[in-house]
Amino acid sequence: MKKKISTLPFKGTAEQEQALQAVIAENKHDKSNLMVVMQKAQDIYGYLPFEVQNMIAEGMEVPLEKVYGVATFYAQFSLSPKGKYNISVCLGTACYVKGSGDLFDKLSEKLGIGADECTADGKFSLTACRCIGACGLAPVLTVNDDVYGRLTVDDIDGILAKYQD
Repeated sequence: MKKKISTLPFKGTAEQEQALQAVIAENKHDKSNLMVVMQKAQDIYGYLPFEVQNMIAEGMEVPLEKVYGVATFYAQFSLSPKGKYNISVCLGTACYVKGSGDLFDKLSEKLGIGADECTADGKFSLTACRCIGACGLAPVLTVNDDVYGRLTVDDIDGILAKYQD
């Protein structure tokens, strides 16, 4: 699955940039630390937007294409922000045959976002995963660390309502 690049404007702070520049400064002597820098950058920003990838490339003196290649190759990296509530729908075989595709479609419709996107208010993000190891509860979705199983599309409104703070 191709990673989507965020269409939301980048909103990095001076403090975040300062923290990233400190990480780069302590690692730029060793280009093999690129992934470490990228992991710490994602911890700082929550994801790796183009602007952050560019800062890493310049600071580590590596081509931007290399940073982007690593970011898109490894599943741990995200090119789009995560919402306060990250909803992940299992699309593994057991969940899919029991209707998780319909759950994903309903969430996408209700939230007005697609896979790997975040609502404009930053409240919700939507991702698909392959298996969370709860096949006996299929179909399953998670909202951050909360697990919901044996779901139907009729359960979606109630789940979303729990996170309307």
